[in-house]
Amino acid sequence: MEKIDKLDRQILNIISKNARIPFKDVAEECGVSRAAIHQRVQRMIDMNVIVGSGYHINPKILGYNTCTYIGVKLERGSMYKDVVPEFEKIPEVVECHFTTGPYTMLIKLYARDNEHLMELLNSKIQEIPGVTATETLISLRQSVKREIPICNVNE
Repeated sequence: MEKIDKLDRQILNIISKNARIPFKDVAEECGVSRAAIHQRVQRMIDMNVIVGSGYHINPKILGYNTCTYIGVKLERGSMYKDVVPEFEKIPEVVECHFTTGPYTMLIKLYARDNEHLMELLNSKIQEIPGVTATETLISLRQSVKREIPICNVNE
């Protein structure tokens, strides 16, 4: 796998703060041509350094006022591969992780309110074959959200 260099890291640092910044502005800040920025970004996309782009949507504006993390216990950890497709069928589930520790899985979901959350838990999540227990943690406020720092791992 190709390595990323200092210029790549500088580019990543800039675009991770503002994905809509014009390449001409990135080029100016980095002291290189716009074509060089375009080529570098495309190479990092091809290398899977950059994975996705888009807009972040505010769930509250859409009526999803409750952000919840749910620890899920399964009968057997190997059931994970069967349970994931079931979570994919629930649009409110936005993340799903196979974990170590007290839970087999950790999911993040958004609900309109506590009643909607209870419906999701009782009628959907806890009805999935293999799910033996859930523990619900409601996020009161997100205090930090950012990308991983762009630095040299060997530094």
